[in-house]
Amino acid sequence: MTLSRGRGLARVARAIVGLAAASVQALCNAQAPAPETVQFDSGAAHLHGQVYKPGGPGPFRAVLYNHGSSPGMVSNAAFEAIAPTFVAHGWVFFAPYRRGQGLSQDAGAYIIDEINAARVRGGMSAAAQTMVRLLSTEQLNDQMAALSWLRHQSFVRPTQIAVMGNSFGGIETVLGAAHADYCAAVDVSGGAESWGLAPDLRTLMGRAVQASKAPLLFLQAENDYSLSPSRVLYAAARAAGKPAEIHLYPRFGETAAQGHSFAWRGVEVWRDDVLRFLDQHCAR
Repeated sequence: MTLSRGRGLARVARAIVGLAAASVQALCNAQAPAPETVQFDSGAAHLHGQVYKPGGPGPFRAVLYNHGSSPGMVSNAAFEAIAPTFVAHGWVFFAPYRRGQGLSQDAGAYIIDEINAARVRGGMSAAAQTMVRLLSTEQLNDQMAALSWLRHQSFVRPTQIAVMGNSFGGIETVLGAAHADYCAAVDVSGGAESWGLAPDLRTLMGRAVQASKAPLLFLQAENDYSLSPSRVLYAAARAAGKPAEIHLYPRFGETAAQGHSFAWRGVEVWRDDVLRFLDQHCAR
């Protein structure tokens, strides 16, 4: 178990200073390589995503990035913040939009709208059950369809594909690691907002880490909504004999919401740890 507090303090300070100096969006747009928009199918749903590539013909290692629950095109800011780190290190960065969000918003209902509708009908229990059902069915299917598309691209090494995601995308990352042969999986804040409200989610993610086919890395800033997901899932993975690491970093910003945005606002803080983990497990 790794608690990245001491060595992370300087990186947290640098990252927060950067946020104060200019808007994150402006910084991301200045640094991000130009993405290519691609289409792929998940059953009857026609989905789209953004692909960021290193220079040269490849083939390259690749990261499939699962976005969170932000509406519309908001997740593009995360993609543009994170992609340059991977591209500079020789990785393809593929950010598929699941149905109902971003470039795939016309392919189905937005998951938060469905959760909110369930809450109106049956309260928090119904909302939690709907969340778990959608994340483990059609949302997971969308991730698997994106992975299938990525594996068939000539510029990608199909046996060297890692998965990463934040928030709802962190949940998807854990579920995906139990269903596909990723070389490594990085979960940032998966389930942090929902952990205490959704017993079925805790069960679902716990079973997924026990069945994981990939080494797992759990990341969170200490002022996230809850650190229980990373701590509990890391322990469950280790108890099941799965290779796993956990990095809990110092506070990022002042609020829980700012701590929860660590996946894309804190790239400078977690970058070296994630790249080392992926290099270790995705070398071939």
